Amino acid sequence: MDTNFYEQVYEIARLIPKGRVTSYGAIAKSLGAAKSSRMVGHAMLYAGTAHPRVPAHRVVNSSGLLTGKFHFKPPELMEELLRQEGVEVKNDKVVNFKKVFWNPLEEINLD
Repeated sequence: MDTNFYEQVYEIARLIPKGRVTSYGAIAKSLGAAKSSRMVGHAMLYAGTAHPRVPAHRVVNSSGLLTGKFHFKPPELMEELLRQEGVEVKNDKVVNFKKVFWNPLEEINLD
């Protein structure tokens, strides 16, 4: 497990504003590891043990699908947390995905 990479993933994920979502790939690109979206997904598996807390429910796949929901207990929790923040979800997919998408490359200065 590459804890340094995971910590970088968690730092980015902690910056996602309430009511917005990003994708595994967008996080990977923001870290200069564009082909590492699966590794970002793997990092999110362990997000529940990270401190400070990581809002893993705000990270979805590039189509807006809640692909990580089965790692929440219960699986419906991911959608429930997004709805509490005003993100509409239908059939396990974020509605208006492009509108609520948060791109770390555009939204934060990583220098």
